[in-house]
Amino acid sequence: CVCVCVCVCVCVCVSGAEARTLVKRDMSASLSAATQDMVEKVKALEMTQTAQTYVEGGKEQFQPLVDKVQAEALKLQEQMKPLTDSLSAQVQPLGEVMEKFFQQMVDQTKALIPAQ
Repeated sequence: CVCVCVCVCVCVCVSGAEARTLVKRDMSASLSAATQDMVEKVKALEMTQTAQTYVEGGKEQFQPLVDKVQAEALKLQEQMKPLTDSLSAQVQPLGEVMEKFFQQMVDQTKALIPAQ
């Protein structure tokens, strides 16, 4: 009976040591994975910040050009206004004549259709 008891204790001690080794390995693997995940997140954050810095720098570089183009577009619009007003004034009577012509055609066509 004593001999069996000693064997059981030895097996339990060995199993406990193996369990501790497994726990240490699992903890080490978990810690390593968590550390790697954290490193990747920090790298992603750094890349995002770098990209945002480039975008803001690009905006600053292009803003003077955008302002210049907008000013030129406004000048062009102001220069074209008299031309477009003149063209509109010339085309409007033609539009009225065409409208009257089509109305006459509709009226004449209606007159040709027999009443039902």
